This record gives sequence, structure tokens and C-alpha cells, in this order.
Amino acid sequence: MQDRHFSRRQVIAGAAAALMLPAIARAQDVLTATRNASSWQAQDWRDHFDELGKGCIVCDTVNRTLHFWSGDGETYNVYPTSVPKTDELTKRGYTEIVRKKVGPSWTPTASQMERFPDWKPVAGGAPDNPLGSHALYLSWPAYLIHGTHDTRKIGRPSSDGCIGLYNEMIVDLFGKAEVGTQVRLI
Repeated sequence: MQDRHFSRRQVIAGAAAALMLPAIARAQDVLTATRNASSWQAQDWRDHFDELGKGCIVCDTVNRTLHFWSGDGETYNVYPTSVPKTDELTKRGYTEIVRKKVGPSWTPTASQMERFPDWKPVAGGAPDNPLGSHALYLSWPAYLIHGTHDTRKIGRPSSDGCIGLYNEMIVDLFGKAEVGTQVRLI
């Protein structure tokens, strides 16, 4: 019988290899997965609109994503978003972009003033502006797609009805989306 001795390196390497086996097996499962574990879903504009027109936006409030298609069909972008805090604050349906504003000013709505009487209007361009650097106004009063200075809000239900994007991403979308772009909130 042969006496076998293992070095510390051999033991550590063997243990590391044993620990990697479950990860390798999980990676194989990911390659054959039929659904996304995060529940994110790709969208197709044809499921929501009859034509591209000047472009289309689908705001998916469940998956907290905004999908944009350009009017020529060449561009498709997906952006992570913040969404309304509650179902009561969430407006769903069809609207469109009616105005675009760089450096929008913010004024609390009447219901916000009831709940938060100390809130005051914030000038456009202010670093703490809740609307961030850019805003896309929808045909529904007080509903916007806008940036946010508070990046903790993205990916969460955190708004009073608006769809929020990182400031860098609203700048990108702002440059692509025209007034008249169709919007659907689902």
C-alpha cells in the first residue's frame, strides 16, 4: 500500500474544483432555460400598436422597463425604470408625447401637497429636481417620462405616477423620441 501525501495547494485546488461543479451545472441549465428568472420580457411593438408612426414606447410597469422603437424601425432600446408606488397611482393605456423639455421645473401636485405640505417647487436645472435633467410630457395631465437624480428609485415602485429613468438614459431617449411618439403603459 502506497502512502499518499497531498500538499496544501493540491487540497485547496481540489476543494475549489468541487465547489465549482454546482456552478457549472447551473450554467448548463441557464443555456437551456425557457424563461428569464428576473421575469423581464422582451416586447414587440406590433403587440401594442398598428403602426410605428413617429415611434413607439411601451412602459412595462410590472417588469419596470421602457421599450422604445424608432419610427423607421431601425432602433430598439430598453431602459430600466422606476414605476408608480401603487396600482391606484398607475395609469394604464394609450397616450403620446406632446412636449419635450430640457431642465424641466417641478411643482408638487395638489395630492402631493396634501400629503407633504412642506414640499416646494423646484427650479429647472436644480440638482435635486425630482424630474431630473429632461422630461417627456404625455397627453395625460401630470404624467411624464423623466429623469431622476435619485438613482435608488430605478427598478422600484417609487413614483406618484410617472415613469422615471436614469438621467443619462432620459437624455438618450429624449434625443430619439419625437413629439407625437405613441406611448402605452401596461
